[in-house]
Amino acid sequence: MNPAQFVSSLKDVKLENVFNPYADRCPIHDLEDAPNLRAQALLGMLNAAANTEVDAFWIGRDLGYRGGRRTGLALTDDVHLLSHASRWNIPLKRATTGALVAERTAAVIWSMLESVHSPVFLWNVFPFHPHEPGLPFTNRSHTSRERIFGEAILADLIWLLRPRRLVSIGNDAARIASRLAGGTEVVQVRHPSYGGQRDFVKQIGCLYDVRAHRSQLSFHDESGINRP
Repeated sequence: MNPAQFVSSLKDVKLENVFNPYADRCPIHDLEDAPNLRAQALLGMLNAAANTEVDAFWIGRDLGYRGGRRTGLALTDDVHLLSHASRWNIPLKRATTGALVAERTAAVIWSMLESVHSPVFLWNVFPFHPHEPGLPFTNRSHTSRERIFGEAILADLIWLLRPRRLVSIGNDAARIASRLAGGTEVVQVRHPSYGGQRDFVKQIGCLYDVRAHRSQLSFHDESGINRP
């Protein structure tokens, strides 16, 4: 499987109460060609990563409605979209309209990534946005059936990019990473949500010998209110 085939396989996934950013279009926030824009951005990053010795996958759980649902990129919101593109030296176009939307988890992740210069590829156990029935702008945990899809996709991605190690963000990611790692090193860190921000920053700081960019640690919602 090559990067183009991998992205094509993602486009084909259709599940109930799941938004697939590479195939689905949000009628409220998306540009007309949003699914294609997100798929092309991911393909560009995969092509770049396939020609690089990837240090690590940082693996989260699911895409969130404020982040990956909009960008199609794991652990990345509108605010950090261009930072993500610049890490892989690829051009991309934002797929959504209106004001930039921030996500708290992405803010913490990128507070550390701004100081990490090793090639890091961001992914999720379930690389789509699961939501509550009839409520597209909510987040829920993926189901066991959905996890089967995600595991197969992650296994393909590990084979494709062959990272040196897997950095699992949270318990869910750690369980899946351990099952799929083979001989690849797995490092578990605390998820930054639900009081885990301080531990996450400390653990990633120790792993890469870096410090957080403090300016990245604040959360800006759509109304412009600055939240810690």
